[in-house]
Amino acid sequence: MRKKIVAGNWKMNKNLHECILLADDIRAGLEPLPKNQLPTVILAPAFPFLYAVSQTLGVNQSITTSAQNCSSEKSGAYTGEVSVDMIRSTGAKYVIIGHSERRSLFLETEDSIRKKLMVCLEAELAPILCIGEKSEERKEARHFEVVKKQIDSATGNLSPEILSKLVIAYEPVWAIGTGVHASPAQAQEMQAFIRQSFAQSKGMEFSQTLPILYGGSCNPGNAKELFSCKDVDGGLIGGASLNASDFLSIIKAAMDL
Repeated sequence: MRKKIVAGNWKMNKNLHECILLADDIRAGLEPLPKNQLPTVILAPAFPFLYAVSQTLGVNQSITTSAQNCSSEKSGAYTGEVSVDMIRSTGAKYVIIGHSERRSLFLETEDSIRKKLMVCLEAELAPILCIGEKSEERKEARHFEVVKKQIDSATGNLSPEILSKLVIAYEPVWAIGTGVHASPAQAQEMQAFIRQSFAQSKGMEFSQTLPILYGGSCNPGNAKELFSCKDVDGGLIGGASLNASDFLSIIKAAMDL
């Protein structure tokens, strides 16, 4: 049985003090909950605060940190970039790769996303690979085609062994920051398609253990219904992760299943 994952992407929000307070509130909120039922909880603050948040969380098997992005290069004269070795030295265990905002606002290509995926895997960081279609692509009934291309471009001929740390986050771009969310039926349909795509390319055993998260305007009101879908293994949470109470409610929704 796949363990649920609830990841909070804080994006470009909160200063250092606010990040520490939020992380501490979430950590404290998890303490009274039964450890054997907790999902894996991941917090993704901005780069400057990764170490401080990792230190605030301490050594805890149920909660850890993630970077929101990484450089596709390992080191060198790349002013302003952050390498996977730098990220790993902060205590982070995950890196979000190919988020829709990185694709649309910063023009990340399929090639650069694959390179980032590879450097993460080589550094033994778990990549959270974001994939998903835009509104017009769904309206044109190209959503399966678009998502399949993103999967193939990123994971290509990589073996199941190399991809053992991979996490997928399906984020319908039309549902991010819009207040609109995919219905449970829409989420399940796409996430089942993603799992089947991996079954065909990497084998049934790999596909059945692959965590596939939902990442489009998930909140305390819809989390339980979304997480009850067979192929939804948790969520990549945006705005609702910036409030400890809301985020804890979503975590609890993952525990009720």
